[in-house]
Amino acid sequence: IEDSTHTMRAGQRPALLQVWERTLRRCGDERAVVQAADGQAVTFRQLDARAAAWRAKHAPQPGTLAGRAVVFAEPNGIGWFEIFLGLLQAGALVVPVDAGEPPAARRQLAEAVRASHEWSDGRLVPLTKAKRWRDPQRCLVKLTSGTTGQPRPLVFTAAQLLADARQVTTSMRIGPRDLNYAMIPLGHSYGLGNLTIPLLAQGVPVVCGTAPLPHAIAADFARWRPTVFPGVPVLWRALAASDVTLPGLRLTISAGAALSTEVAKMFAARFGRRLHGFYGSSETGGIAFDRTGTATLKGHVGRALRGVKLTALPGRKLRVSSAAVLTPGRLRAPGRHGTWIMPDLVILHATGQLELVGRRGTIAKIAGRRVSLTEIAARLRALPGVRDAWVGLAAGAEPGLGAVVASERTAAQLRAALFAGTAAWKIPKKLIVVASLPLTARGKPDARALAALVF
Repeated sequence: IEDSTHTMRAGQRPALLQVWERTLRRCGDERAVVQAADGQAVTFRQLDARAAAWRAKHAPQPGTLAGRAVVFAEPNGIGWFEIFLGLLQAGALVVPVDAGEPPAARRQLAEAVRASHEWSDGRLVPLTKAKRWRDPQRCLVKLTSGTTGQPRPLVFTAAQLLADARQVTTSMRIGPRDLNYAMIPLGHSYGLGNLTIPLLAQGVPVVCGTAPLPHAIAADFARWRPTVFPGVPVLWRALAASDVTLPGLRLTISAGAALSTEVAKMFAARFGRRLHGFYGSSETGGIAFDRTGTATLKGHVGRALRGVKLTALPGRKLRVSSAAVLTPGRLRAPGRHGTWIMPDLVILHATGQLELVGRRGTIAKIAGRRVSLTEIAARLRALPGVRDAWVGLAAGAEPGLGAVVASERTAAQLRAALFAGTAAWKIPKKLIVVASLPLTARGKPDARALAALVF
């Protein structure tokens, strides 16, 4: 992926379309996207033609969408890429939203970014109070996961997106000879850096998976033989507990949420290959990668990606610097890196290995004593028979700890086990046991749903 950090001159094609045109010249007649569910497939040239047809039909007037934010929600597939490329061709600021978002939530997100249109029921629906973005470098809005509140819009340039994909593919050694397996959302930060932009800029083809179920995934692998599989921990746990095989797979990547050493060991024992941890954020793109697959077995997340600089700050804070990092406000000068202070608490070991130990803002005060929600959740996860755990704090005049635990054990058994090595005032007053934690569409614990369960 070439470095497109230069400032675009007037009249130039947007940077993402420039690299796409070069990909078309190199890979035009090769397979680009496959829909595993129905077997449909398109070449790079066919995908470009479909995008142009979509733009001609839905945005026929030149300049209609130029500099305008457009929200769209589509499941992974050929149609997703068709709309994404069509919007880029129209000069729009693309705002991809998870397909699972209900219409009311999509409209709320559209209002938050002051979008001019929302793609709904097969047409572009105009919206009021739209904003025009005059800088052609800005081309896409990421939305934070929203596990702790309303998602925030993060506006990125093509140079930042290309830098992220370049750092990911060079560190993971992913190239056009690979076939990416797309089960994570294509428009999520993880999907953009690992799936979408590598296809556009480097010609790495994608097969869109049928369903996030072990036997459906196994059937997709038996037919299409993808080589790279970026997934989330809940999916790796399900596969490790199944009896399926994944022929052709060479690289398994876990991100989106913390990967437990238990799941890493289960997967390694089941498939004879290691899971490679990957750590990043919406604001920074990819940060660290476990190149050997051994870091996950020790509870670490790997070393910095190529092109990413990590700096340990006092208080176990982490500063991330790279060409992919978001620059709020005015654009930085060409070639300069952006920096971001992560909300996570970390240990940056002398070996370069990064270890996550908590998150800022997870310290609560109970009866005048400080307690770490992350610490209590870790103690619950360490108990035999516990698959996952979430700990939160009830708001109000008398705040109290509450927990949701994924386990086959009873709440009484878990509470008794906690008493063996935990101070009584650190034990959650409310403890709910479920088969599995509710997750967002991006594979992260859904804090709103969890709080509703326990509080």
